[in-house]
Amino acid sequence: MYITTKGRYGTKALFELALRHGEGPVALRTIAQAQNLSEHYLEQLFGTLRRAGLVKSIRGAQGGYVLARPPEDISVGDILRALEGPIAPTECALHGPEYAIRYCGDSWPCVAQDVWVKVRRAIEGVVDHITLKDLVEQDRQAKKAWAEMRAVL
Repeated sequence: MYITTKGRYGTKALFELALRHGEGPVALRTIAQAQNLSEHYLEQLFGTLRRAGLVKSIRGAQGGYVLARPPEDISVGDILRALEGPIAPTECALHGPEYAIRYCGDSWPCVAQDVWVKVRRAIEGVVDHITLKDLVEQDRQAKKAWAEMRAVL
């Protein structure tokens, strides 16, 4: 599976919302500047993220976006599925052996399909268990370690 700019930018943008969780709506311009992303591109992504139920838009002068759920309830897998589609290296890994017969033209069972299903499950096992809260905590720990290291130098 190749993660495009949609998945990468979407993850960074929602990470920024998680960092600011509880502070009220955040403007796309603020998110774009904080994460060094294109504001225009974020506009496109946030429509999809809103329809997927991951963010809410708040209108008005003080408007912007907020997470639709707490950071601990949104996984990287949720973001990737919303923006990239199903997490699978091949179609047969997503749909099962009967699809592989039509898709590949191979007789069932296809030896490679088992590998692709294992790859899909391994990826899901990682991205579905890393939440936005985890990313925020990882960022805080990294910044703390960096500050401590700089203090020593």
